[in-house]
Amino acid sequence: MIVAAGPRPVVANDRSATVVALVAHARRVPSLRREAFAAELAALEPGPGAIVVHTCHRVELYITPAAWGDRPLPTLPAGGERLDDVEAARHLIAVACGLDSAVLGEDQIIHQLRETIADRHARLPLDPVLDRLFQAALHAGRRAHTWFGGSPRSLADLALDAIARRVGSLEGRTILIVGVGRMGRLAALATARRGARVVIANRTDDRANVLAHELDGESIPFGVDGALPPIDGAILAIGGTWPIGPLDAERLLAIDGLVTDLSSPPALEAEMQARLGARYVSVDDFAGGPASELDDRLQRRLQTLISDTGRGYCQWLRSRDAVPAIQAMAESAEGHRREELDWLLRRLGDLPDDDRQLIEQMSHRLVAGILHAPRAALNADTSGELERAARDLFEL
Repeated sequence: MIVAAGPRPVVANDRSATVVALVAHARRVPSLRREAFAAELAALEPGPGAIVVHTCHRVELYITPAAWGDRPLPTLPAGGERLDDVEAARHLIAVACGLDSAVLGEDQIIHQLRETIADRHARLPLDPVLDRLFQAALHAGRRAHTWFGGSPRSLADLALDAIARRVGSLEGRTILIVGVGRMGRLAALATARRGARVVIANRTDDRANVLAHELDGESIPFGVDGALPPIDGAILAIGGTWPIGPLDAERLLAIDGLVTDLSSPPALEAEMQARLGARYVSVDDFAGGPASELDDRLQRRLQTLISDTGRGYCQWLRSRDAVPAIQAMAESAEGHRREELDWLLRRLGDLPDDDRQLIEQMSHRLVAGILHAPRAALNADTSGELERAARDLFEL
């Protein structure tokens, strides 16, 4: 199992880091505190130097301090962690590869990251340092997901597993699905695959009717007390609260199965959660980590992929940092070339134009040849030591 680097103390903003990630995950930060953090981030004026990743189990802010400026960083909730530079990059790459999810190798995170970056591009420009990091992570994630065998599983499958452990086989059972967004639809499809009957409720009746018809199930009015039929379990996947009247509340309390709430914040009010007791399972209860483990060969491949992707990103960062030094070195060499060429041509007196052009071409080739190795070394420099040495040697 590959996990992100351990927590580091949250400190004031500084310019020493190139990328900073503030991470609030369900393993350490409960849903209500995560959503409060998400609300704080949503109220920010992010500018090009910040982007937020918000899923059912995580709220993460990625920033470039250089573009963020002197504003203080948002306050992490208790249990959150700050990751800088390599740790931040490795974390996002591991997330994209499905290694920091409740379901090992689940591919929903790829869709979520892709939508995050697409939405950001549609609204605001994004600092190239962050854009490149997300593109690198998505590329690695797409590769990694081709290595996982079997049918893709999602958080909805974990919810159905939990219900099945309580009531037995789901064949012929009736499962309520509240919500027909991406997770609700996944839950409905997975329920039907297991041979259970699907009952669907959604704020928009038309969408519930279409999905229920597709799965030969039933749709019921959303928020209408007394509409709930006998069920063996429920999966809630909506944004906001599920309004449930007294009649349906009693019917829900009477079932033997579980009410699994995959919403963040919870769709079921705290009083109803308490009345259900052990039969209520929140999204945070599924956040402990993947139930399955990687075999050694796949783990080595993924470790190599994450390391190589992170190293490539860091090399790209270093090459960006080295560009001013490379340009200054080239400009310095060009200045010396022009001075020496002018001196030589004055000493040689009148020359045919063809000869002058040959001498000038030779001077360009000579300088380019001398600078080729230093340029290549600076482009590949990941430590910054060669850049500093070049500035000293060439008096840049």
